[in-house]
Amino acid sequence: MTKRSDSLDMAVIGLLLESPLHGYELRKRLNLLLGWSRLLSYGSLYPALKKLLRQGYVTDAFEPDAVARRQRITYTITDAGREHFAAQMSESGPAAWEDDAFDVRFSFFAQSAGDVRLRVLEGRRARLQERLERIRPVRAGADRYAQELHRHRVESVERELTWLTGLIETERDSHQHQQTNTTPDK
Repeated sequence: MTKRSDSLDMAVIGLLLESPLHGYELRKRLNLLLGWSRLLSYGSLYPALKKLLRQGYVTDAFEPDAVARRQRITYTITDAGREHFAAQMSESGPAAWEDDAFDVRFSFFAQSAGDVRLRVLEGRRARLQERLERIRPVRAGADRYAQELHRHRVESVERELTWLTGLIETERDSHQHQQTNTTPDK
């Protein structure tokens, strides 16, 4: 999963795991979930849904809508969609901690195993540490606005690193606690 469209597909399947949804409600929930800088358009959502239908990950059904006096399409996840989502959530390589992919994956982290979550969090932290090293030096001769934007970017990455470090510590503690509670007594 490397492209924004792949992230959208994963988010759609993840939401449909919770319950069947029609397009309007799906778009509304996606906008809340993804928090992308601009709202998701129907022009992006419906092609994604058509692709997921072709791949067999979702099905559609027409249902009457008493309020609008017309039929609406409700989308439901298939068994193949569940398997695909589970496979995606078990991946922990570099694509899992890129910006858009990480946000979507993190939204459904409860669906991942603890060791996968930990690898993804650690990978994201390593990626951000690399980014911080690249952006930290201030460009010589930059005006005050460029300097402020630079400072904002550095502080944003530093805040996310602090947040990730806390999540990693919590995840490690939880993992150790689970191992302690599942170790048989001698």
